[in-house]
Amino acid sequence: MVVTARGKKVVEWEPSDDNREALLKAAMGPSGNLRAPTLRLNDKIIVGFHEAFYAATFTP
Repeated sequence: MVVTARGKKVVEWEPSDDNREALLKAAMGPSGNLRAPTLRLNDKIIVGFHEAFYAATFTP
């Protein structure tokens, strides 16, 4: 699973050939690199920053 965070929008993706272009567009920043921060957490990749999502994910 890939989670992209951009502005106030958080989207969870199941990568497939059908959504590859949309997923890459959501994960890439203006420089053509992955948005920062990019984290791998077990079987999940988190790209970008959303304060509420991070608080819910990383707060015990």
